[in-house]
Amino acid sequence: MFFTLKKIIGGLLLPLPILLLIMGLGLCLLWFSRWQKSARTLISVAWLVLLLISLQPVADRLLAPLENRYPSWHNQQPLDYIVVLGGGYTWNPQWAPSSNMLNNSLPRLAEGIRIWHENPRAKLIFTGGKAQGNPLSSAAVTANTARSLGIPDGAMIILDRPRDTEQEAHEVAKIVTNRPFALVTSANHLPRAMLYFQQEGLQPWPAPANQLAIASPLNLWERVLPSSFWLGHSERALYESIGRMWQWLKQPEASSGDPRQQ
Repeated sequence: MFFTLKKIIGGLLLPLPILLLIMGLGLCLLWFSRWQKSARTLISVAWLVLLLISLQPVADRLLAPLENRYPSWHNQQPLDYIVVLGGGYTWNPQWAPSSNMLNNSLPRLAEGIRIWHENPRAKLIFTGGKAQGNPLSSAAVTANTARSLGIPDGAMIILDRPRDTEQEAHEVAKIVTNRPFALVTSANHLPRAMLYFQQEGLQPWPAPANQLAIASPLNLWERVLPSSFWLGHSERALYESIGRMWQWLKQPEASSGDPRQQ
């Protein structure tokens, strides 16, 4: 119940729901009250904010500080384990296996497999519990896709009980102990994930995947036209900021002087 409530509250705090609520309040004041000036102000401000965070320069500037903290993996260290954190998924046996991996989950798996090819003796650990009403867990769907891409069963470990990053770190700690491992997750999620794993006494090697903030050249129309695609980048930045604030409120930040965190 708490997990569901946390997800609902977190979802309501994202830009689109909040701005729609503000515009809805403005419309109610406009139609059903005498506070016409306040109504126009609310609607105008919400519209302007929605416009700005739907533009690529604004959205990716919000997201880049989260994503740029850790460089991509370049086989810096021999590994015993490669931990791929669960992401969005569904399960339809009629689909291609990779089609069941939604949003951020497929790029995470792809990066995990790339690192595994550089460390073929390592074990791939897939994490993620079941979504409500789904017959398979996120970890099982990830393993199924990895199997379809040629990863042998003996190279995979499935942890299908954890439902969030904190629980994933706790369960992974029971397996990897003090052995070297790479932590693969979305680049914007990695700073928060690293702290959870450090709080378990682990020292993961960061391996960001699914980078979204674009710094390379784009067509002019891609930069100046608002798009739901760029709005999604702004939402990721705010979602991770909310998650980091919740993490800070729950427990103190783990300290680490390990050079791999730089």
